Amino acid sequence: MARFSSSHHSFITFLSFILVLFLEGVAAATFTFINRCDHTVWPGILANPGSPNLESTGFELKKGSSRSFQGPTGWSGRFWGRTGCNFDDSGHGSCATGDCGSGQVECNGAGVTPPATLAEFTLGSGSQDFYDVSLVNGYNLPLTVEGHGGSGECATTGCVTNLNKKCPSELRIDGGGCKSACDAFGKPEYCCNGAYNSPAACKPSMYSEMFKSACPRSYSYAFDDASSTFTCTGADYTITFCPSGPSLKSLKEAGTTVESGLDHDPMKAAAMASQWLANLATGDSPRIQPFSPTHFGFAVTIFLVLSLFL
Repeated sequence: MARFSSSHHSFITFLSFILVLFLEGVAAATFTFINRCDHTVWPGILANPGSPNLESTGFELKKGSSRSFQGPTGWSGRFWGRTGCNFDDSGHGSCATGDCGSGQVECNGAGVTPPATLAEFTLGSGSQDFYDVSLVNGYNLPLTVEGHGGSGECATTGCVTNLNKKCPSELRIDGGGCKSACDAFGKPEYCCNGAYNSPAACKPSMYSEMFKSACPRSYSYAFDDASSTFTCTGADYTITFCPSGPSLKSLKEAGTTVESGLDHDPMKAAAMASQWLANLATGDSPRIQPFSPTHFGFAVTIFLVLSLFL
């Protein structure tokens, strides 16, 4: 009888172990989407090659609503918000920004049409998750990512500034979106391809510096890893469109600690240099930046200091 009880106990323990492994593989994280915009957003979801599709690849998210999905261990992919969508009763239509080209509410494996703000994830297998918010494909909506219940850094990241209101004219699109310099001009030095396909060769442009100043925790160009990729272990994640509250405050405070090569008001400096930047991108301008008020003040200060020793 004792032998039977011992065997029975061992069998139950084994089944419990298998069940735990199974459950860990099935649900590594819960993704919750929240829409705090004053309009409907249609999130798009694209799994990377080798990762399964989630429960949906695209859906409608009305103002003030939320929806959650389970992500399996090892899953990697990206999320974004589509705006200005017009779908008929059968779910067919298109969107003004972030359209995935499927002609339907569901993206069905189709990727995003830039510009669009992206949230990117790789879920670890019993180890760290990696996540970021990227402006490499441009911007269309404020978006944040927050980790809950995990261990490690688990920092909130995202872009809470409305770049559509401050986008240089040469990057702006109808319907509310701001292109990246790569998508706008297609040059290797902006796209970090060809001879510029390395961190040493591809440096931040004036445009990516503008994005970085406005959204310091977001990817501003292809090799912007150091300050833009975050990790967490065993967390669930909230993706918020048009965020407000504590996450908004923390990201704005983070922006005050990030240095930039732009003027004190980066958007003002970008606007002042907008025409010069457009000409530079197309090769019609010398590669010397226009002299901003900050540069002028700095030059005057240097001149006065030097004059004391002459």
